[in-house]
Amino acid sequence: MRQSLTTRRTDTLDYIQTLLGQLRAMAEAERCDMLTYLIEMTYVEASDIIRGERASRVLQDKRNRAS
Repeated sequence: MRQSLTTRRTDTLDYIQTLLGQLRAMAEAERCDMLTYLIEMTYVEASDIIRGERASRVLQDKRNRAS
């Protein structure tokens, strides 16, 4: 069960990251520099979470409650 939750979470984050990449390209094409930057930062954040370099807030909250 734990594996399926992890797989679903990763699939969801991958999908979000794909959409963010498309939105970034659209914002860049329209020369919306600040919007492009913010979307890129969100894209990087999603990438960090997927790679395990940054825990999502939900996981941090669960760990804090368990302590």
